[in-house]
Amino acid sequence: MNIHEYQAKEILKSYGVTIQEGIVADTPGKAVEAAKELNRETGTSWYVIKAQIHAGGRGKGKIQETDSNGVVLAKSLEEVEPKSKDILGGTLVTHQTGPEGKKVNKVLIAQDVYYPGDSEPKEYYLSILLDRGTGQNVIMASTEGGMDIETVAEETPDKIIKEWIDPGVGLQGFQARKVAFALGLEGDAFKGMVKFIYSLYSAYEGTDASQFEINPVLKTSDNKILAVDAKVNIDDNALYRHKDIAELRDLSEEDPLEVEAGESGLNYVKLDGNVGCMVNGAGLAMATMDIIKLSGGDPANFLDVGGGANAQTVEAGFRIILKDPNVKAILINIFGGIVRCDRVASGVVEAYKNIGEINVPIIVRLQGTNAEEGAKIIEESGLKVTSAIVLKDAAEKVKEVLAG
Repeated sequence: MNIHEYQAKEILKSYGVTIQEGIVADTPGKAVEAAKELNRETGTSWYVIKAQIHAGGRGKGKIQETDSNGVVLAKSLEEVEPKSKDILGGTLVTHQTGPEGKKVNKVLIAQDVYYPGDSEPKEYYLSILLDRGTGQNVIMASTEGGMDIETVAEETPDKIIKEWIDPGVGLQGFQARKVAFALGLEGDAFKGMVKFIYSLYSAYEGTDASQFEINPVLKTSDNKILAVDAKVNIDDNALYRHKDIAELRDLSEEDPLEVEAGESGLNYVKLDGNVGCMVNGAGLAMATMDIIKLSGGDPANFLDVGGGANAQTVEAGFRIILKDPNVKAILINIFGGIVRCDRVASGVVEAYKNIGEINVPIIVRLQGTNAEEGAKIIEESGLKVTSAIVLKDAAEKVKEVLAG
């Protein structure tokens, strides 16, 4: 589960991570009140207004309606209201949102931390995530903060610092110091970064996160280390242990079809193809998507109905797939292990009748327990549904449908 920057910063702060302070607002008037409160708390007189959406590149992104950037600086209290108005309610388009963009419902009014001092502010990159190849957590850091880490890795891979942490042992002091030293820090900034890394790692483990990305981590002109931005992804499977974090979920930032699928107990991810697929089991779903590609089509979705597929789950899957206007055919691929194929076939027929007119061809491939009985139910239903038992046959039928 992704959360907003302002939510991520509150979590970080609770674990002792120093952050760029800010107050969230959902109207221009509230943005002004937030700026006044921030002035009282921090003394800042310049304010950074940051669009809150689940996407990166906000500073370079544009609001379609006003051509404002997603992150702007207000150099006085008087500028806060009009600049907030230019962002709130608008559609922000960044390299991560795609051309359709995302609507901005909230802004974060944050303190300006790039103030003058004895030295120049310096931006760094820092993240913690699970390296599935090693089964260990890895700290990634770079002196090239503020840039896309993918670009840094491609163009200057020598500037990527990696430190692997054995989760059974935890972060060791020498490892935090090693990262801070590799970033070229010294004195108070070095000590601040070591503390920052420790606190960040505690937050990562304490929240069951799958990723914490701070870009940039700022060394201020007076050598303080703080998080200016924060991207946090929490492991969905651990949310039952974190009811408070689960409540931070913003459904307006998620694909409506994925939200609907989740409410029906389905694992669904929307893709850009033309063949909808409904499968039981993640591994079989991946294989099915490969078969669709080999047949000349493109998968329109990943949809796993789970091991206990029944009429209700099949109908919910149908309704979700059919809401995608790009779908030209539907391939249902069920392996009858836990579930019997004849029950799935009956579920398909029942769901088809409940939904009514379905204008795209449906290919149903059933294999496993009672597969032949299931195929017979499909064939004798009188519906526009084609059955297959061998996966190759299903692929050929998809190919014929797309060609016709």
